[in-house]
Amino acid sequence: MSATDPGPPGPRLLLGRPLADRVTREVRDGIAERHLHPLMVAVVASDDPATGVYVQSKVRQAARLGVTLQVLDLGARITQADLHRELERLSADDAVHGIVLELPLAPGLDADLASLHMAPAKDVEGLTPANLALVAAGREPEALLPPTPRSIRFLLREVLDLQGARVAIIGPGRTVGRPLTWMLNNRGATVTLLNMHSRDLTAILAPQDAVVVAVGRAGLLRAEHLHAAQVVVDAGINVTASGVVGDAAPDVAPLVRAITPVPGGVGPLTSALMFQNLLRAIRLQRGEQVE
Repeated sequence: MSATDPGPPGPRLLLGRPLADRVTREVRDGIAERHLHPLMVAVVASDDPATGVYVQSKVRQAARLGVTLQVLDLGARITQADLHRELERLSADDAVHGIVLELPLAPGLDADLASLHMAPAKDVEGLTPANLALVAAGREPEALLPPTPRSIRFLLREVLDLQGARVAIIGPGRTVGRPLTWMLNNRGATVTLLNMHSRDLTAILAPQDAVVVAVGRAGLLRAEHLHAAQVVVDAGINVTASGVVGDAAPDVAPLVRAITPVPGGVGPLTSALMFQNLLRAIRLQRGEQVE
């Protein structure tokens, strides 16, 4: 099944689930063929109830893949120094193949500082400075790539030849927009990086083949900013009274050439790619060449 689903009359929907199912099968097969017993640790340092729900979802998905996912709940009162020590301990443990530092951290804890104490080859979310620097330097084969930007790139490639494509990214965040800028440029795309304060979006977006929005502000991208030949990837997550919505307003979907739904677009593929990163991490830790 293609990730592009024309569905009923209207926009072409870029669905993450078909690609996620393919990646999941590849991960399951790769684990079985190599007789691996991967161990990943999710580090929780907050009392955020949503984090607990999200982590348990990961635990269930891991079990289906043959991965052991342990949850290390450090609580919301842990100090920055103690968090660093725990990450260093896990990084030095040969039995641990992947580490996820669950965000958000408790108030007063600095995730950027904490990431400096995590082994880059175990960073399955690809957000340590070392991994991001490799991506920025165009050395992706040596890095673990952030799953959300990678998911967006996968989906764009379903409908665009990235070499020479013009792509605008609204949202220069550290976890999505900035690494995605480098990752698209590494594939030959011409990238324009914007933010929620950028003026005259209609004029700026007019020559773009695709628009990625990842700000976290519902309704930021509207039909008046776009035209019918464009592709929209909506990576925004906003919880509203009517449910979870993206950053694109409802009037965008009927206009554009293709769009990712929220939910159902970027999210499912992102989760699958994190587990694919675990296999990649094991190979990097063994000193193997990876593509």
